[in-house]
Amino acid sequence: MSTTNLGVYPVFDLKFKIGINGRESTEQDMVIIKEMETFSPSIDGNVVDWTPMDTQGWVRRLMTGKSFTITLNGKRHVGDPGNDYVAGLAWKSGLDCSSKAEIEFPNGDKLMFNCVVNVTTPFGGDSTDVSNLEVELQSDGKPVYVESEV
Repeated sequence: MSTTNLGVYPVFDLKFKIGINGRESTEQDMVIIKEMETFSPSIDGNVVDWTPMDTQGWVRRLMTGKSFTITLNGKRHVGDPGNDYVAGLAWKSGLDCSSKAEIEFPNGDKLMFNCVVNVTTPFGGDSTDVSNLEVELQSDGKPVYVESEV
């Protein structure tokens, strides 16, 4: 992260964007997904371990790979370009589910990454609730972290 101290900030200050033109998305195609209520990042590390003779039974380890998933849960908002794009991917497969995403932090830093959009709940819920939309943005390759120039 930037050398600028973010301190404490509310989660709603994070801006999540999805490229509504898939992997071909330009900056103009990056839009906020409206009505998202919760955000959960999860980083998975690929750790290889081995036990050489000279460690007397103690395991050695090395991080050899990483991936991450951003899980967003919220409500279906028909007519919002980001929400409509994500919901529409529920019925697609292959490269049609590949896109770009970015997270903008309160200090202006950005995390940009290619992703596979895995829609886990395109609609539904209790009869008196607002229809749900739940999605996982699964990293596809190494992300780019850009520090704010401020």
